[in-house]
Amino acid sequence: MRQKGMSWMMKKRVVVTGMGAITPIGNSVEAFWDSVKQGKTGFAPITAFDTTDYKCKLAAEVKDFDAAEFMDKKAARRMERFSQFAVAAAREAMEDAGIDMAKEDPYRAGCAVGSGIGSLQSMEKEHARLMEKGPSRVAPLFVPLMISNMAAGNVSIAFQLKGKSINVVTACATGTNSIGEAFRTIQYGDADIMVAGGTESAISPLGIAGFTSLTALSPCEDPARCSIPFDKDRSGFVMGEGAGIVVLEELEHAKARGARIYAEVVGYGCSSDAYHITSPAEDGAGAAAAMGNAVKDAGIDGTEVTYINAHGTSTHHNDLFETRAIKLAFGEHARDMKINSTKSMIGHLLGAAGAVEFITCVKELQEGYIHPTVGLRETEEELDLDYCRESCSGSFSYALSNSLGFGGHNASILIRSYTG
Repeated sequence: MRQKGMSWMMKKRVVVTGMGAITPIGNSVEAFWDSVKQGKTGFAPITAFDTTDYKCKLAAEVKDFDAAEFMDKKAARRMERFSQFAVAAAREAMEDAGIDMAKEDPYRAGCAVGSGIGSLQSMEKEHARLMEKGPSRVAPLFVPLMISNMAAGNVSIAFQLKGKSINVVTACATGTNSIGEAFRTIQYGDADIMVAGGTESAISPLGIAGFTSLTALSPCEDPARCSIPFDKDRSGFVMGEGAGIVVLEELEHAKARGARIYAEVVGYGCSSDAYHITSPAEDGAGAAAAMGNAVKDAGIDGTEVTYINAHGTSTHHNDLFETRAIKLAFGEHARDMKINSTKSMIGHLLGAAGAVEFITCVKELQEGYIHPTVGLRETEEELDLDYCRESCSGSFSYALSNSLGFGGHNASILIRSYTG
């Protein structure tokens, strides 16, 4: 039993032992990563509904996804698309980690899987039924299909994870916060294993209309120029969908069962802009604090971090203010850092974005490869850092991933190559 008042000097080390992904450019980690290395993008005309009356015509949809390949059909019918994505990605992650729950204490295995929105599709369908046929015709499973915590609930049920089960909802920071809170859970000794990440499927009439009215989405109809983070011609983000799930494990637990270790999570930092419901703080102070907190948590010097996977949404405000934040956090060292945006290929996965980008960071560390910010041609005056117009190879030890959400939520997570 853990003693009361445990010192943070005794905090546990946490490693990544499994990964799973459903993305617009691949429905497994291997397929996704192969597409990343080829510079493929997932942007195309929306197929989920008729966009004739919509200003936004493009999205990054998940292609060829069949839930029955990952779960039985009865279970799939009791889940909306965002939950199906989560269970599918979690299955890959658990199999990748080689975890046999029959050999584990289920109360020491938890789940932290978030969704920023839940199911807009279910809301749309049942609202229409309410208006057309009356309250008695609303589906009995409407609420458990819709609510965002059901991704975590379904993952916990599917894999018999009986420890802590939480659903972090921090808009676009959800995936990073979920992995960060799972990291903290293991550090503090409250679990040996945490299945963590984010999932989202909000490419629906209401979702696209709402973000368009907010002027957040790009109206561009050219798949090659619709999501171009840090480019002077950027015009908004492109809605994506999918899920990223990782298995985090206490180091000694992983070593005891002979697990393959991909990387180590070493720092997690958060902050709030406390500024505006949609715009980041203009000076970047909030995001800078989150990055600084992650570096401090890891106990390293900021100059040791040479690569950042940016939030990089392709909106005017985010890319400018995040650049300011990086300069504020790292000073002159910012000019020596490599910075890229995975959203240049998969769009913005909202609550799943940080989790898929975390997986990207792990793969980049493993292979010593930093992917380009695809589509980036020319920046503007204040965007004067190295945003990786081209891919680059070489040895680097740390990767910092940023996620910045509506409401002023800032989260940064720092991982490093595992060296034993």
